[in-house]
Amino acid sequence: MSHPTAKELYDSYPHNPSPTALPGTLGKLNAQQETALKELREKALADIESNPATFINKDRLDDCTLLRFLRARKFDVQLAFDMFLACEKWRKENNVDSILTDFHYEEKPIVARYYPQYYHKCDKDGRPVYFEELGSVNLTEMLKITTEERMLKNLVWEYESFQKYRLPACSRKAGYLVETSCTILDLKGISISSAYSVLNYVKEASYIGQNYYPEIMGRFYLINAPFGFSTAFKLFKPFLDPVTVSKIFILGSSYKKDLLKQIEAENLPVKFGGQSEVDEKEGGLLLSDVGPWRDPKYIGIEGEAPRAF
Repeated sequence: MSHPTAKELYDSYPHNPSPTALPGTLGKLNAQQETALKELREKALADIESNPATFINKDRLDDCTLLRFLRARKFDVQLAFDMFLACEKWRKENNVDSILTDFHYEEKPIVARYYPQYYHKCDKDGRPVYFEELGSVNLTEMLKITTEERMLKNLVWEYESFQKYRLPACSRKAGYLVETSCTILDLKGISISSAYSVLNYVKEASYIGQNYYPEIMGRFYLINAPFGFSTAFKLFKPFLDPVTVSKIFILGSSYKKDLLKQIEAENLPVKFGGQSEVDEKEGGLLLSDVGPWRDPKYIGIEGEAPRAF
């Protein structure tokens, strides 16, 4: 049985823009942006043709991928090319193209107890909703069963699964292109010591996300933010990109109303003020991974999303 080509996978789900698509995304390009996209692809193809030792994978020259790097560099073609080339070099050096089959995070069911990170259903715009309970981290116990290196490998595995399986399934369900996630970072119970303990991991994880998987954050909610957090954030706002800032919402303990504006009650877990419950026999919130990527109606030729463990 032959495997579908990258183009067949790409063509197998909707690519018409969502009702809330921002300028600079597929279907929302002006003439200058169309030209920049063409020029970036030409530069990448020229490198493939002229450089026998190129790092560039021709299968990754689709519009959506190239546009993410262009948006990250304000449609400066040379800067976007440099960023894309650095990403391709990193991917080849770390065997990222085969990580979904090569890497198995067998310890994930146990790690999840000490660092809860999981996807659960979609928001009102069709985005996969990702939860991270940073206030529940217990790095001491976690490092008894895994390593920071394997945690970062699992992060890359999740990014790849997100792009190859979650987004296509969500796009099919929504009927339009879904390119980003909705993230909820729960800070309940966080302390200076617990935050500091995962500082290095968070720093490395942020670097990977910003440089190798740019422009996939749709909305970002920080809930149960401690007193003074919002004030501190305001000090950094002038140094952040306005588009990025517009996606970030800092909420205290009274966050339910705001989350329900973005996520239907039946899709939001009960523990966060919604109505969605998951049977513990199926792994509960931490391991059930409920979403369109598990629904036969929305699984395409790429197949069901694999599990890391």
